[in-house]
Amino acid sequence: MVRRREPTIRSCVVSRLAMPSDQLIRFVLDPEGRVVPDLRRRLPGRGVWVTARREMVAAAERKRLFARGFKTAVTVEPGLADRVAGLLEDGAVQALSFARKAGEIVAGFAKVEAAIAKGGVVAVLQAREAADDGRAKIAAALRRRYGSADAVPIVRIFRSEQLDLALGRTNVIHAALLAGRASENVMERVAALARFLGEDGPVGVGDGDLGIGPGHDLKQIDGPTSELPEVPEKMRRDRARDPQD
Repeated sequence: MVRRREPTIRSCVVSRLAMPSDQLIRFVLDPEGRVVPDLRRRLPGRGVWVTARREMVAAAERKRLFARGFKTAVTVEPGLADRVAGLLEDGAVQALSFARKAGEIVAGFAKVEAAIAKGGVVAVLQAREAADDGRAKIAAALRRRYGSADAVPIVRIFRSEQLDLALGRTNVIHAALLAGRASENVMERVAALARFLGEDGPVGVGDGDLGIGPGHDLKQIDGPTSELPEVPEKMRRDRARDPQD
């Protein structure tokens, strides 16, 4: 079992709230002084943190808060929030490809239905273009196996062409993730993308209040954040360990 590193506490340059770093996006300056996202938090230099939501990144750009955060003149090329969304989307599609190589994903309506019947599905993927009758049949299969159509997450954040690219075949409308670390990674990437876009509906993740399963509930992640008394001291300790930020 891989032990996950606990997120550190950072302050959002827009809201000024202290939050766990896994709910934020780190930005750095490239050699030309342009603001670039550091989604993997590995690029060198001082970092500025923004809540991982499209509207917050757009606000940081619109209000020119990156210059304040970096304490220097910076260049923010227009459309920064859209570029971040694109990078998150690319990461989620790449994670799907890794899941296919790991044998943790099946594609095609019949294979998805069979996987559901066996009970080994951790999430169902449906292209945005999925027809109502196909979606209804998958829901019926979930009810037969689990007693509820909401028993497993249903992800509808991808277009068919993206599923085609990730799975190496054409016209993918229905797919299913099977248990495994690669599938967990897919759901983590999907969570980050959906959270950034603010989507949790039919073209986002699941139906209604479904969220995306244990450990990835969008409402829990996006709930109100408050500063605790011990946060400033913790932030000072973190900065002492990581002075570049």
